[in-house]
Amino acid sequence: MSVFSGLSAFPPTLSDPDGGLIEADFTRLLTDLTEARSDQITLDSICLLGSTGSYPYLSLAQRRRVLETGRDVVAGRLPLIVGIGALRTDHAQDLACHAAANGADGLLLAPVSYTPLTEEEVYQHYATVASATDLPLCIYNNPSTTNFTFSVKLLQRLAQIPTIHAVKMPLPADGDFAGEIAALRDATPDGFVIGYSGDWLCPDALLAGADSWFSVIAGLLPLPALKLTQAARQGDRAEVARLQQVMAPLWALFREYGSLRVIYSLAHLMSVTQAQPPRPVLPLPDSQLDRLRAALDSLQGA
Repeated sequence: MSVFSGLSAFPPTLSDPDGGLIEADFTRLLTDLTEARSDQITLDSICLLGSTGSYPYLSLAQRRRVLETGRDVVAGRLPLIVGIGALRTDHAQDLACHAAANGADGLLLAPVSYTPLTEEEVYQHYATVASATDLPLCIYNNPSTTNFTFSVKLLQRLAQIPTIHAVKMPLPADGDFAGEIAALRDATPDGFVIGYSGDWLCPDALLAGADSWFSVIAGLLPLPALKLTQAARQGDRAEVARLQQVMAPLWALFREYGSLRVIYSLAHLMSVTQAQPPRPVLPLPDSQLDRLRAALDSLQGA
């Protein structure tokens, strides 16, 4: 099975105001993720330094430290994916090489930019970074933060690069997972992994045939995501619907305020850490904490 298949947990990078890793808190969180079980089902991977991991807000040295700490904590118990998105191609290459030398099993690359990029620029960026190591690489299609949307034609072209094995897709605007997945399967080689982010609808993506759920909530509360993934894998639509009803108050906050703000506030309520999101991002407004507490309480025993 591909390192990108299944349920991948995206934990927050628990840092001090200067971006330095709070190692004790981060170590406890990663230890909990590696030990999470639901009916003997575990997470399929952990992805460090994804969007939930606040990678654009950290220096290259800070990002290297996050991976080195994650490597030591996870210690091969789960596959480790690391985000290497950077404004400059050479910086992304350097991060890829560091990942290859420090225990990463896969790479996640977003087309980070200030100047809007053309399709040819994105292709050349990916081809150059992918050639830096033998690690499998996942395309991160995240137009809400990068302001770049991958066309099917570009994905088809990139999928021909030997080390590019997967794509992490945003939720389709029309909700047609089955149609989009079919189009992507037609355009990409056999075995190319198609996964989604956007937690509130990712179980629907799995039911429609997606290979992966790249999950924010699994990076802090893995059990609800594991249960949803298991039900979806079994094609148990009734159980998915039941669990989604339980999760609905939390998903509503994700949609209204963004998952990054909510996940930090959840971590505070759960006494996981007092780390704050990187400024200028602020945690959930105090006026919404009662909603968040009620959403958390609703998950107990689900």
